[in-house]
Amino acid sequence: MQSHLLTLCYLIGSITFIIGLKMLSNPASARKGNLVAAFGMAIAILGTIFLYTSETGEHLGNYPWIFGGLLVGGVVGTLAAKKVKMTAMPEMVSLFNGMGGACAALISVVEFNHLSKEIAEGVVSAGDVQPTVLIIVLGLIIGSVSFAGSMIAWGKLNGKVKDLSFTGQNILNLLVLAITLAAGAYLVYDPTQHMLVYVILGLALVYGVFFVMPIGGADMPVVISLLNSFTGVAAACGGFLYDNKVMLTGGILVGAAGTLLTILMCKAMNRSLQNVLIGSFGGHKSAAGASGKDQGAYKEISLADAAMVMSYANKVMVVPGYGLAVAQAQHVCHELEKILEEKGVEVKYAIHPVAGRMPGHMNVLLAEADVPYEKLLEMEQANDEFKTCDVVLILGANDVVNPAAKNDPASPIYGMPILEVEFAKTVIVNKRSMKPGYAGIENDLFFQPKTSMLFGDAKKVLQDLCAEVKSV
Repeated sequence: MQSHLLTLCYLIGSITFIIGLKMLSNPASARKGNLVAAFGMAIAILGTIFLYTSETGEHLGNYPWIFGGLLVGGVVGTLAAKKVKMTAMPEMVSLFNGMGGACAALISVVEFNHLSKEIAEGVVSAGDVQPTVLIIVLGLIIGSVSFAGSMIAWGKLNGKVKDLSFTGQNILNLLVLAITLAAGAYLVYDPTQHMLVYVILGLALVYGVFFVMPIGGADMPVVISLLNSFTGVAAACGGFLYDNKVMLTGGILVGAAGTLLTILMCKAMNRSLQNVLIGSFGGHKSAAGASGKDQGAYKEISLADAAMVMSYANKVMVVPGYGLAVAQAQHVCHELEKILEEKGVEVKYAIHPVAGRMPGHMNVLLAEADVPYEKLLEMEQANDEFKTCDVVLILGANDVVNPAAKNDPASPIYGMPILEVEFAKTVIVNKRSMKPGYAGIENDLFFQPKTSMLFGDAKKVLQDLCAEVKSV
């Protein structure tokens, strides 16, 4: 009876994972989808704790350790999620993803130790467990790479880890990976080599570090998505290992979703995954223009003039970027939107797929300020409307509006689809300074005749704009 109830719990968990993931595709239902999936996970966890029985009829036991771990993890996770700033959300995602990879790797080590003991005691033969060892090795390698890579990505995002590349690094990376895979293959062939599992663990961790270390900051969203898919695959290996349906389903969903998201982001940047992993886009770039050309001078606009232009516009398009997130200015931006709409101005938002530091960063940021989802235009929709737009207000975005991506073959971002803001009648760019963006290159847009710079912290500038627009 208990086994049937546990199967039902796993079925409910699997179904809620799928429904929750589907609901996450729409910002309007994303929060509810997250709760649905969490509810299913809770059922699966509690079902495992109270209903699982081994072949000999034994329950899990170790309840103090289990509930102690759940309590500590729940408290830490809740506090971290509540206190994290929107600007640090990509870092937290990378950190938590790394924890998942570490968990999968530790499961592999523990289970191999159990298996090794059974082989030594003659309970099973080495030849009989080779398929199980294969799953263990795959989970160990993939989970370790995900953990180490995610930790480096976390460090890069918060500025504690710098890019590191050297001549021949790609060859060294491939060599470390080849040795790791060869060691794994040998362990599958001869599972009696107990200490080899720790050699594989060490090599996989080293490869994870080398794998992410040279990749530039602008490619971090793609890398985080890829590492997330790795963690999903590692979790699926654990599902195979334990014959646990809900763990297998969850791992496959995460792995598939992460892979698809990685592909879509590469498409949005018009780059192959190989180019992302080897090209180090955003790392070691000069702050000068990509082709070294003389950009000329830029011009500034006063708050009063900016308010006047926007107040008498028919349509204003706002392009949010990382600068908006850093300043936590999304609520003031929504206030400006409402003030302009009271004056009869149509206001919309143009969202680039890789704006910010993670997929959907700007969508989540604006949703937090209760900006209606229908006002958020994807890149293709926004590009169709820029030609009929009177004013574009760019808030901290940089590389995703750089025309060099279209017309400068010497630029490292050449070929990347961008928001074509230059087709609007007037472009106002809010930045703290003329410092280059995440890709480390100068933006041609800032020097065009129809572009004006409005320097300052996004939140302070928007607050002042709100006051000025009200007085017009």
